[in-house]
Amino acid sequence: MVAAVVLAAGAATRYGSPKQRVLLPRVLERLRASPVDEIVVVAGAYDLDTDARVVTCPDWERGPGASLRCGLAALPDAATHALVILADGPDLDPRAIERVLEHRDDAEIVAATYGGGVRSHPVSIARPAWGRVPDDGLRAVEPLLVPCEDLVPPGDVDFPVLEEE
Repeated sequence: MVAAVVLAAGAATRYGSPKQRVLLPRVLERLRASPVDEIVVVAGAYDLDTDARVVTCPDWERGPGASLRCGLAALPDAATHALVILADGPDLDPRAIERVLEHRDDAEIVAATYGGGVRSHPVSIARPAWGRVPDDGLRAVEPLLVPCEDLVPPGDVDFPVLEEE
């Protein structure tokens, strides 16, 4: 069983408002078009109104790893892998999820790459590695990289887009 953990706990200080509330619906729509069995959204700084299962992480300020650990702890025992998704990546491509999941048994941690090998999301993490997630997240961990160069990266929205007049 593969479950997705959507990280949506941050304070969104650069964005200036709860960007999760704006971007999460699109991320969930794309995630639901992929082969995942369950979705858990991790909230922290803000309450989230969504039809997805939400868990609140009291330690979210410690970093993305703390939020990820909260999400992993909420997954059912049957989950063998967790797919890590960012709530501020509205261009998530379900094909990238499929590619990463095709390699989930090749390494404990598998990540997509875009645009010349730049590591990004989605990231698959096998259950044996769940207990080793540091506070700063999986960035310090070397994953197996899966090329998604032909796809648009999911994005990492930090600032609101101003509409041109």
